[in-house]
This record gives sequence, structure tokens and C-alpha cells, in this order.
Amino acid sequence: MSLIGIVLAAGKGKRMKSKLYKVLHSVCGKSMVDHVLSGLETLKVDRKVVIVGHGAEAVKEKLGNRAEFVFQAEQLGTGHAVLQTKELLQSEEGTTIVLCGDTPLIRTETLADLIVNHNKLQAAATILTAVIDQPFGYGRIVRNESNEVTAIVEQKDCTSEQALIHEINSGIYCFNNKKLFSALGKITNENAQQEYLLTDVIAILRSEGELIAGHIAGDFTEALGVNDRVGLAEAEAAMRKRINTAHMINGVTFINPDNVYIESDVVIGEDTIIYPGTFLRGNTTIGSDCVIGPDVNLTDTTVEDGVLIKYSVLTQATIGRDSTIGPFAYLRPGSVLGKGVKIGDFVEIKNATIGDGSKVSHLSYVGDATVGLDVNIGCGAITVNYDGFNKHKTLIGDGAFVGSNVNLIAPVQIGDGAYVVAGSTITQDVPSNDLAIARERQSNKPGYAQVLREKLNEKKK
Repeated sequence: MSLIGIVLAAGKGKRMKSKLYKVLHSVCGKSMVDHVLSGLETLKVDRKVVIVGHGAEAVKEKLGNRAEFVFQAEQLGTGHAVLQTKELLQSEEGTTIVLCGDTPLIRTETLADLIVNHNKLQAAATILTAVIDQPFGYGRIVRNESNEVTAIVEQKDCTSEQALIHEINSGIYCFNNKKLFSALGKITNENAQQEYLLTDVIAILRSEGELIAGHIAGDFTEALGVNDRVGLAEAEAAMRKRINTAHMINGVTFINPDNVYIESDVVIGEDTIIYPGTFLRGNTTIGSDCVIGPDVNLTDTTVEDGVLIKYSVLTQATIGRDSTIGPFAYLRPGSVLGKGVKIGDFVEIKNATIGDGSKVSHLSYVGDATVGLDVNIGCGAITVNYDGFNKHKTLIGDGAFVGSNVNLIAPVQIGDGAYVVAGSTITQDVPSNDLAIARERQSNKPGYAQVLREKLNEKKK
């Protein structure tokens, strides 16, 4: 018996007023359709089929080989969309779950419970429902005395009594696969929308005496579909709150959780403190006992235990344990820090490895470099890595000292224990334990400052 997932993702989403197709809009760092597909992957469904239409190539490019795709050339309704999978799926024995690609808040646990309840009752179809305070605009779930679903009644068709029902249709369904495709062959477009609707499958199965069940989601926000930018913002806020709450339950302290943005794939260890203004994006992983923020932006970055980062931006960087970064540091892709490294204010690191215990305390640029253990790089030091055509490498050995305002013209190597005097421009390798000085000899001209001032004043007249 197979478990099949069908995702409806063919609509353009005109109300979004966007060049980007609706299901590709992001919620907490992932497209809406990606959230839905990730849930099916967690459920370990046997087949995942995404129905595409508008923006088909963009959706397929986004999801890659994670699913099978079926093209719906004309968007003639939800029932018509599912019918496009007939050749692929009609012979399958098992359970099919149908979801909308614009419902990013649906939980995997809720889908699992829906499937369990469906199979337990041996229903032909089970509807995921939700109970909400303001049901206006939603299809109402009508049940009989046996708690079976007898109908889904759209808002415009509700009687005064049905309008008082607070249980609504989420648009997510479980079906016996064979019975689904049997009923799909009988639906028509004889309705106000002139569309082939998936809700008509429910009516057909019910008329044939089949059991239609309803499973209520624990949180009504899971049922929310995103139709416009307002709905997108609401989904973003709900998911952000869900993500932050989960981290707090797992032992992370938030000084102000309402002023922190964390995307869905971020991992944070216990006893880490997150300060306001922090953005954690992509596949960022943070260890235990760290202090992150205020005003830190990490993207696809790995941070080990005991790290302090404040007022800084890091992208595709790796930070060793017990290191400190900031304020106002910028670590670009390829930055790798060892243990106990200090990166101070207004320092930029790019494609460079900094060894354990080394310090780049302020106002320096280290790019395309390998820095050894316990190295001190002084204020204003620069690795001059680009000659206008190619990038070149700087190598600095263990225990070396690079003074303030030093230019290291790559390719160049500073040996272990070497000492580079402040203000030097180094164009040749410095052997281990040597002292290098490369600057113009100072020359003082007694009293000439006054002469210079008099010349300048003369020009102003």
C-alpha cells in the first residue's frame, strides 16, 4: 500500500500582484511550496507529485528532483488539477493526501495524525478541518449525529444555521486512492465558478454511501492559505513565532523574541542567548553557550560553542569555539576561524583561515589568506590580495606579529615568529623569526612648517 502526496501548485496568484509565482514566495526563508514538500518528505511518502502550471519551469527549478511533476495547461479547478495525475497514480493502491502549495504553516505532525485517523476509520475521504472564531468566507463542515461529514457548504450557499458553524474546510484531504480517481471521473463544471472542484469528489463519495471523516487541526493557523501580501505577512509572523517558541522550549534564551528573525532550518544549542535585532538565515547552526547579538546577521554560518558575536554580519563562515566577533565585523564566504580567535571592530575577513588564538582586533582587512596560531595583526593591516587581474594568497606563520598599517602585497609569506614593523609595505617573503621593516626613512626639515604656512597664506591673497 502506497502513501502518495499531491501538491497543488499551478495557480499564478493574481492577488499577490507579483512577477514571482505565488507558491515561490518565501515564508521564513523557504518558499511556500518548499515548506509543503518538506512536510511530505518528513512523512516519508512513497510518491510526491507537484502539479504545476503558471511558472512551471521556475517551480521545477526550485524543487529539483525532489518530486514528480505534472503540468496543468489550463487552471480549471482543484478537481481538474488532481485529475492531471490520473495516468501516473490511478492504478496505485493506498492513501493519497492532497495539499495546497500555498499552505506553508501545515505541520508534519498534523498530517501524520490526519493519515492515522483516515486509515483507522477506513474512510473514503478525510478532510482536515479547523475551528476558527471568524469563519466568514470559508466552506463550512456539516456533520451528522454520528460525527460523519455530510457536506462542505461554501459561504455563499450557507443557510443562516450553517453560517453559525465554526468548523471550516482547510482544503487538505486524505483519500483512498482508487476511490479518489473513480469519483474524479464523475465531476462536472456545472457550478457558479464553472470549474471542476475537488469538493465535488466529497459530495460524490458521500452520495455513493462512502464514509467521509473530518479531522480537526489543533491550531487553526495551519489551515491558512496565502492569497495576497497580507496573508503572506500573517503566515510569516505565525511561523516566526512558532520557530522562536520551539527554540525557547529547547533551551535558548531570547531577550525579545518579537524582535528576532530566525529561518526554519536554523539550529541553536542550549543556553545560547539571542539578543534583539538578530537575523539567522539559511543553514545556520549555532552551538551552546553562545551570545548572539544585538544586531547580528548570520547566513549559512556554523558557530561552535561559547562564541560571542555582536553588531556583525557573517555569511558562509565557520567560527571556532570561544571566539569573539565584533562589533561591526564583516565575515564573508570562506572565512574560517579557529578556537579562541578575536575579530574586532571594523574588521573584514574573506576566504581566509585564522588559526587558534589569533587576533585581528580592529580596522583591518584579511582576504585570501592563511593565518597561523597566536598571530597578532595590528590596526589597519591589509592583505593586498588583488592585482587587478587575479587574487593572490598571503601566508602568515604561527606566532607572527604584524604591526599597524602594514600592507602585505600578495603573494607573500610571513614566517613563524616573524615581526613586521608598523607602517611597512611588504613585497617579499619574511623568513621565520626575522624582523621586517619596509618604509621610507623619515626626514625632518627644521622650521619648514612655518615657511609652508606663509606660502599657503600668500596664495590665498
